[in-house]
Amino acid sequence: MSRVGKKIIPQVKGVDIKIADGHVTVKGPKGELKMALSDEVSVKVENGELNIQPRNADERRSKAMWGTTRANISNMVTGVTTGFEKNLELIGVGYRAAMKGKDLELSLGYSHPVVYKAPAGITFASAKPTEIKISGADKQTVGQVAAEIRSFRPPEPYKGKGVRKVGEYVRRKEGKKK
Repeated sequence: MSRVGKKIIPQVKGVDIKIADGHVTVKGPKGELKMALSDEVSVKVENGELNIQPRNADERRSKAMWGTTRANISNMVTGVTTGFEKNLELIGVGYRAAMKGKDLELSLGYSHPVVYKAPAGITFASAKPTEIKISGADKQTVGQVAAEIRSFRPPEPYKGKGVRKVGEYVRRKEGKKK
């Protein structure tokens, strides 16, 4: 049995949840998110609370999708109320981030600047030239954008230079010996 799936998602003030045509739509102050529902689960709104149940409790996939669906809908509710954010830091001589309109321009030691266009629903902020704040309502998109930016110059193990998450530990290697 899914322990996550058993939890009921309470109704949050200012959030409108609609279920129609195999989709869940969540509207809130930070935007609107939509997700397709799997055939293995049934979602019902009862007394202002969202209840998710597996259609066939004996099937393994049904049980797996039960907890996953509940977690995804809960993340949607959190996203449209408070939003999600990831913080990245640039470590290295000359590594800089600057805003160019809504897009992000990165100087990462290449011969050219890397320009990353902001996807829909994602906003960038760069208070310092070596820090990037990625925020948005969709948790998956925020994480994906952070991973893509990190992939332009992942931290290397000898000097630790590169783009990393704030607080990420980079295991350092010893250099050459004589």
